[in-house]
Amino acid sequence: METMRYIYKKLETQKLHMTLLDPDEQSPEQAASISRQAVEAGSDAIMLGGSTGLTQELVDATVKAIKGAVDVPIILFPTIASAVSLHADAIYFMSLLNSKNPRFLLGEQMKAAALIKKSGLEPISMGYIIVEPGMEAGMVGEAECIARDDVKSAIGYSVAGELLGMKLIYLEAGSGAPEPVPQNIISGVKESIDIPLIVGGGIRRAEHAEAAVQAGADIIVTGTVVEEEGISQAFIEIVKAIKSF
Repeated sequence: METMRYIYKKLETQKLHMTLLDPDEQSPEQAASISRQAVEAGSDAIMLGGSTGLTQELVDATVKAIKGAVDVPIILFPTIASAVSLHADAIYFMSLLNSKNPRFLLGEQMKAAALIKKSGLEPISMGYIIVEPGMEAGMVGEAECIARDDVKSAIGYSVAGELLGMKLIYLEAGSGAPEPVPQNIISGVKESIDIPLIVGGGIRRAEHAEAAVQAGADIIVTGTVVEEEGISQAFIEIVKAIKSF
């Protein structure tokens, strides 16, 4: 099944959780083990991304190892075009909508577009929007981060992404953020768009995930909690909270 169809189908009956791994943080074998445990806990997909210094060889090896361990989609969450693995199931073909640098709006995407189109790797167009504090994602992407009380701008960027034909909107507080995306921003965006909404960054406890889903998030992404603690009780409780809706 195509990954986007898989996502839409599951969203008919439940909210989704995706586990974000950075291939540079563990060996391919360790990534496969973590992925297996994450899926056993209820995670719906594995996302791979993070570091700016990733090589294609490392991403390829990690994708192949994870594929041998789980049967959920493996989705690339790329920072740069040179780290695109054609062994994955799909790639978030995303534009950082509030970046001040054209490189992150379309420049990096342009470098890999022809290869992706020919490869059979499923592109999933996504509007990526960074909310304060933004952390490293905001700095690297040269984002003009959405202020935590600026619901209007968050809605504006999100609706613009939808009207440009994007299939998903992703609100990101940044990996390791001390606080998740505010609920009023999540709810404002969700009420204004008709496509699925992903929320990530700063979600370390079940109550964070629960608050985001209550506000309107369709998909929750966690990465830092896995990086710091592995598939811990906190991770299991996060997934349980999401699946309770």
